[in-house]
Amino acid sequence: MARVKVLVVDDEVPFVEAMSKRLAKRDLDVVTAFDGQEALAKLAQDPGIDIVILDVKMPGMSGLETLKLMKQAHPLVEVIMLTGHATVASAIDGLKLGAFDYLMK
Repeated sequence: MARVKVLVVDDEVPFVEAMSKRLAKRDLDVVTAFDGQEALAKLAQDPGIDIVILDVKMPGMSGLETLKLMKQAHPLVEVIMLTGHATVASAIDGLKLGAFDYLMK
């Protein structure tokens, strides 16, 4: 049975490192990206990614912009939006764009 593969996307390197270690301890394969463009490239290169944990606020391409492009190219990938600055409006926007859930950091 194949292990679940998770793509963690956040511009905060220490957060990505900590999250990656925690997920790996739970026997998940972890791939990382530090911005939206890199996340889209990794998802295109690796169709085995099952879940994306995606930060909402990133420089350059925002998490919502990244989510929209991800779901257009990979409609079946599960995306969990993650932020430390949540608003009800941004949560609703993420869910409308196809996010599976919306969590606070």
